[in-house]
Parts: sequence; C-alpha cells; structure tokens
Amino acid sequence: MSKLSILVARAVFPETLARLEQHFEVEHNQADAAWTKQDLIARLRGKAGAFTTGTERIDAEVLAACPELKVCANMAVGYNNFDVPAMTAKGVLATNTPDVLTETTADFGFALLMATARRIAESEHYLRAGKWTKWSFDMFAGAEVHGSTLGILGMGRIGQGIARRGAHGFGMNVIYHNRSRLSPDLEAACKARYVSKDELLKTADHLVLVLPYSAESHHTIGAAELARMKPTATLVNIARGGIVDDAALAQALRDKRIAAAGLDVFEGEPKVHPDLLTVPNVVLTPHIASATVPTRRAMADLAADNLIGFLVNGKPLTPLNPEVLT
Repeated sequence: MSKLSILVARAVFPETLARLEQHFEVEHNQADAAWTKQDLIARLRGKAGAFTTGTERIDAEVLAACPELKVCANMAVGYNNFDVPAMTAKGVLATNTPDVLTETTADFGFALLMATARRIAESEHYLRAGKWTKWSFDMFAGAEVHGSTLGILGMGRIGQGIARRGAHGFGMNVIYHNRSRLSPDLEAACKARYVSKDELLKTADHLVLVLPYSAESHHTIGAAELARMKPTATLVNIARGGIVDDAALAQALRDKRIAAAGLDVFEGEPKVHPDLLTVPNVVLTPHIASATVPTRRAMADLAADNLIGFLVNGKPLTPLNPEVLT
C-alpha cells in the first residue's frame, strides 16, 4: 500500500521529519525557503496533509487548487493563517498546538513586561554606545512592577499564566477583560478581578495583550485606546500582530502618551513598522515567546501527532473544526 503524501512547509527538527517519513511520503522545506502563495499551491497539489506554521495562509483559493488536501496541522497555538470556515466547507481538518507552549509563553510575556517597565533594552543600548560616564539618580528610572496593577486583555491559558506570575510572584493587583468571565475558581487561582475594557485601559499600570487575532480583534488597541491609558503605563503584546495599530503605538510612544511598550509580534511581520524602530522606549523581539528548545520540540511533536493521528488513525488530538470528523 502506497503512503499518503504530505508537505512540511517550513524547516523543522530532523527528528520530526524522520518520524513523519515513517508514515508518509514527505516533501519538505528544510532550506526554509520563502514561498509565495503560488509556490505553496504548487507544492500542496496532490498532498493529503500539510505541516504548517503561522506563515502559510490556507484560504479558499489554496483549498480550491488543492482538492486532495485533508488536513493542515499548525505548529502554533494561533491559527489566523487558517480560514477555518473555508476549510470546514471543504472538509479539511485544521489543528493547532495548544497547552504545550502555555508556560513558556507566559514566562516570556512576563520577561517582556519587566524589560519594558525597567527600560532594560534602552539602557543597554545606552551602555553599548559608550554614553555611560557617571551614575545619576534618575538614569533610566522606570516603573515599579511589584505591587502595581497588571491588566490582561485576553484571559485564556497564557493570560492566566501571566496573571498567576504577577499575583503570586510579584504581589500585583490583577485585573482582566475577556469575551467571557472566568469561573470563580479560576479567578481565585489567578487572584484576578474582571473589569470592563474601559476600566482595564484606565487602571492598568502594565497592560498585557494575549487575545487571539480575528477580524473582530483587529486594532483592538488603537489611538483612542492608547489615549485612555495612563501616561506612566506600559503595553506588552505577545498575542498577534494586527491587534495593535503599530503606527498609532509608535506615535503614542514618541509623544509619551504611554511610557513604554514591549512587542513580540507585529503587523505584516517579519516587516516592522519603521516608526517603531526610531523610538527608544520600546522593546522589540522577533516573535520568540515560545522559543525554548523543549517547547518548540513539543509543538512540532503535537503537529506531527495530529497529522499521524488523523491520516493514519482517524483520531487527531487537537482539532479546531471537529465537525469535519463527522
């Protein structure tokens, strides 16, 4: 019996590739070449499955051109690269990798919050430029973290992880806003209090964004929202690019309408809005919140498990549109 063919769209761990090759005919991209949409379509034709990352857009055009496609397994918890309704209409299963990156990403979110509040990147650049010649009482004086108010917009698994770190580790007053309120037990575990979005913006000393991207969440934080924040507040985005209006944020930072920002995600990444590169009060990292070797291995393993589970055993582990299975 011949093996089904799959496409691995980006470079992955060799061990992951070897495991997939035990079950499938695999076309891979270990060179990690940048593919256009037409390149992706050309390689997906005739494939039953695809191992994807957040950079491969699977939409109606791709699906129409690749009728043999049955499953796309994202090596990410986010899946805004998938048009899930279009996939469901074509009977194509979508999967992601929840849970395995929760704690690592929450660690990074809190690290980015601290770097932003305490002006770590800004002061390092100053030192490297040879500008440090003496101590002064107000040199790179930043914001307090312990005992301050931590606001979280989007209170899923990662948001809860950040809340626990703030409340239990740093004695922070945690407030949050979410589409739906958490259960009393979860609120108690996080020591978190539900508030309106407006109160969140006005009250938080440090606002962390952890909500999923969608058409509805596009530019959730724009000029109007930034204007409601304290001028001493910081903003951290570890969610997805497009949730923040990066142009409006750069202007707010330049005008000191907020104190600082920390960004791991950007609109149109890997391109970064040029204005963000010219303001000193922002910490910029290249979408690395889940980037530890054990976590990235776990993400790759789960994506592979979903492909094998569905195409070989008919039982994917983390389906996004399980109605396809019936």
